[in-house]
Amino acid sequence: MTVKPTVKPTITTAERALKCAALALEKKAFDVKVLDIRRLSTIADYLVLATGSSDKQVVAIADSIRTGLKKYGKALDVEGAKEGKWVVIDYGDVIVHVFYTELRHYYNLDELWSNAPLVEIPDEYLWEHKEP
Repeated sequence: MTVKPTVKPTITTAERALKCAALALEKKAFDVKVLDIRRLSTIADYLVLATGSSDKQVVAIADSIRTGLKKYGKALDVEGAKEGKWVVIDYGDVIVHVFYTELRHYYNLDELWSNAPLVEIPDEYLWEHKEP
């Protein structure tokens, strides 16, 4: 009997970033942004920023992203998941920041990375500002 090694499906870096955004939006994250930082930094290719309105929602958003991306490989590191105020998920090429509302405003990564081009998130993932 021959055992075939399991091969994980692959996605591009841009697809990984958009998948992170989509998974965050499934948990009703708000103010989700995907920033293309390839020309500005060597730490990653994309940053994904998302906000939750409670520590439980922040953890749920982060868990959704980690679970949803497992089939493509696990995160290199996860920080802040116990506290639920600011969870950072590092995929190497994509870094996800899930913030509790006040911390997002306090640390203001949006302004810090304001020179980074925004990647458009497809309409089918968006829930904010949509009519019921």
